[in-house]
Amino acid sequence: MLVLEEIYRTKKNEFSTAFNLRMQRSLSWWKKAIDFHDDIDMQFMTAWVALSALYAQSQTAEHTQQQTLQQFVQRMYQKDVDQRMARIIWEKYPQSLEVLLTNPYLYQSFWDWRNQKMTEAEWRADYEVEKQQIMQALHIHDSATILACLFNRLLTLQQQLLQGGTTYNSAINRKQLSHANTLLCALMPCFIQILLENLENVEWSQPFYPVMQMS
Repeated sequence: MLVLEEIYRTKKNEFSTAFNLRMQRSLSWWKKAIDFHDDIDMQFMTAWVALSALYAQSQTAEHTQQQTLQQFVQRMYQKDVDQRMARIIWEKYPQSLEVLLTNPYLYQSFWDWRNQKMTEAEWRADYEVEKQQIMQALHIHDSATILACLFNRLLTLQQQLLQGGTTYNSAINRKQLSHANTLLCALMPCFIQILLENLENVEWSQPFYPVMQMS
């Protein structure tokens, strides 16, 4: 049993039904992600399912998956008084961070251009603006901005995998997927621990797919 799972079980009675359902689902997928230590495609996908179990909401025209994810990540960062998330990106895995932030193929606007949703000039302008923002954030160690940019990149990669936009075990995306997997799998335990420590200060909605008993 994971240490985090043990902590959760000792505190389970203190939590709401909605939170318990989210956490049980997340932990089940996170344990499976750990099992896939020699398969980065499957580990990344199962780790992302574990993440989704924690943050996902029903999608509306005003509230996209990207917005919901960004709100969750920023909320976790604000509650992370021990700066665990910051230490991961700045001290433990700065090389992985650099690889992901400087890869144009993980920038969603590039694919929007390739799919004729915007012009080449528009995507390049967007990319340059964000590149300058990233450089400034790196210079001053602005963790909130860097985490926002990082999870935009991870979301693009997740969409590529989920929608069949890449070949399983492809040599083409090994480097970026390996670094993405490293960061996601380092941050997931942080999210779980932060939630277990701060739940009283976090509003928690009912999962969009609650448990239903078949009659």
